[in-house]
Amino acid sequence: MTNTSIPRRDRHTWSLFEDWCTAHGEPSLAASPESLARFLHAHPAAPTTQRRRIAVIDIAHHRHLLPPPGCAEIVRAALDVARTARLHELAAVIGGIVARLPESGWPSEQFARRDALVLIFASTGLPYTQIAALRHCDVTADPRIDALRIDTGRGVRTVTSLALAGTGISPRTVYQRWCEVLGHQTQYPSTRMLADALDAVDGTGLGGYDRYFDPAGKQPLSTPIDRWGHTPLAATPLTARAVAGIVRMHLDGRASTHLQSTARSQHPEQIAAPDPVPRVLLDPGYYERGTLARRHAHGLLDDVDSVLADVETRADSLLEALVDFLESETARVPADTVE
Repeated sequence: MTNTSIPRRDRHTWSLFEDWCTAHGEPSLAASPESLARFLHAHPAAPTTQRRRIAVIDIAHHRHLLPPPGCAEIVRAALDVARTARLHELAAVIGGIVARLPESGWPSEQFARRDALVLIFASTGLPYTQIAALRHCDVTADPRIDALRIDTGRGVRTVTSLALAGTGISPRTVYQRWCEVLGHQTQYPSTRMLADALDAVDGTGLGGYDRYFDPAGKQPLSTPIDRWGHTPLAATPLTARAVAGIVRMHLDGRASTHLQSTARSQHPEQIAAPDPVPRVLLDPGYYERGTLARRHAHGLLDDVDSVLADVETRADSLLEALVDFLESETARVPADTVE
C-alpha cells in the first residue's frame, strides 16, 4: 500500500506500522488482531495516541475491503490496562469455580459441562449477547496453546485468557467435554441414553463422541437445559439473560446443584414377587369338545351369505317402492294448489 493513498497526517503512523510488520514477517494489510496488539505493546504511548494508531490501521483495511483488526477484543485489552487486570482476576476466580463443578452424575454433569464453557467465555470479557450468539463455527481450540479462539466473522475476535491455565483449568478440555455432549445428542437424540452415558463408571461414557460434533455447523453452541436434562428439539440458543444468570449465580456461589431425581436412583425399590398361581389340571377332552363346537358353529353360519343377500334384495324393493310413492305425491302438488 503506497503512502500516496493515505492522508498526509496519517502517513507516519502507517509507515511505523508497516516497518514493524516487515521486521517481524507480518503482513501490514490483512493484519491479525494479535499482530496489532503486539505492535501497540512494542510502541507504548498515551491512550489517545494508541487509539489514533488503531483508527489509521483500521481505515487502511477498510479501503481494501479487509476486516479491521482494531475491533478485536485482544486489541481492546491491550489498550485498556486496567480492564485487562480485572479480566485476569476474573479468569482466576472462574478457574476456581470450574474446577469445583461436578464431573459425574445426571443431570448435574450435563449442566456442569455447559456452564463451564459459558464461564470460560465470560472470562474473556465478551458481552453476554455475544456469548449467547456463539455458534459451532465461531469457536476453535488453538493447537499451539491451551486456549480457545473466538471469531464470529462479524467483528468479534478474541482468545481465552492464559490465566486460566494457572488455576489448573484447560479451556480446550472444557470445550471438548461440551462437544462430547453435543456430539452424543447428534448421534443419539435421546435424553435417557445421554443420562446413561453420563452415569457410566469413571465418567468415560461420552469419550470420543466429540467426533460427531460439526465444527463448521451454524447451530448455537450453548443451549437451554430443563431440570430433567432435556434440551429443545430444535436448535435453540441461550438468551443473553440466561447467560448472565448462569455467570452471576456461579460467581455468587448460588448455582443449583441439579441433583438427580429419585426416579433415576441407582438403587431402585425392590418390587415383591407376585404370589404363585396354583396349578390347574385341564380335562383331557377339552380339545375335542372345542373343535366340535367350532364345526357346529361353522355349519350354522353356512347360509349367512344367502340370508344377507335376501335382506339386501328386500331393502332394494322397499327403496324402489318409497321412491315411486314420493314421485306420485310430488306430481299431485300442483293440482292441490289450484283448488
